[in-house]
Amino acid sequence: MPDIRDYQTRTMNAAGVRTDADIDQGLRSYMLKVYNLMALGVALTGVLAYMFANAAVASDPQSAVAMFGKVPLTALGAAIYASPLKWVVMLAPLAPVLFLSFGIQRMSVFTAQLLFWVYAALVGVSISSIFLVYTDASIVQTFAVTAASFAALSLYGYTTKRDLSAMGSFLMMGLFGLIIATVVNLFLQSGALNFAISVIGVLIFAGLTAYDTQKIKEMYYESAGFEAINKMAIMGALNLYMDFINLFMFLLRFMGNRE
Repeated sequence: MPDIRDYQTRTMNAAGVRTDADIDQGLRSYMLKVYNLMALGVALTGVLAYMFANAAVASDPQSAVAMFGKVPLTALGAAIYASPLKWVVMLAPLAPVLFLSFGIQRMSVFTAQLLFWVYAALVGVSISSIFLVYTDASIVQTFAVTAASFAALSLYGYTTKRDLSAMGSFLMMGLFGLIIATVVNLFLQSGALNFAISVIGVLIFAGLTAYDTQKIKEMYYESAGFEAINKMAIMGALNLYMDFINLFMFLLRFMGNRE
């Protein structure tokens, strides 16, 4: 039996199997949907992060309810940045992403896409404090660098003939190590370890961008039916969205100028 991913050898047969042209057109539509969903998710995150950051900062320092460093906060800012509620805000995005990851086969396409938007919105709230820590100019600059890097890495993953599966397994192990190191450094507060985490984080999510793009592309050839393709597009958008946001956050540690 031929490999179902070997789409370049497919031709129309008497039973009406899809031609190469049909597959290429379907793949383009599928990948376009993935990238559009991912880009809209990033846009939603950015808009909400900016809106919440603005609403959190008191225009008059005399009316501040609390302080975030030297930044005066409104009641909303005090709730999400300077109270125990901040842990809920930080961890809230885990709920929809876990529901999506483990339950998408039982969901409708509408429910899966709704959870994707909820996740992107919650991430926006959870990372909104970057506008209180870094200058707007450095955030925009880092975003531009992230977008350019992401585009190049994703293009490589889409076009390369090299199988990136082995690299993906290595990167996933590195990701688990990165998470453990980050948790440990919450207690150690080591500057050297923080720098190492930042460097490793950039490398891991750069690699995952290429790996996930290739995996998302290959999943198209294993799909069966309109609903399955749409669900895979949502999961593909989710994976690339997380790669982009994490790459941006780790790059911001290097390129961000603090207020």
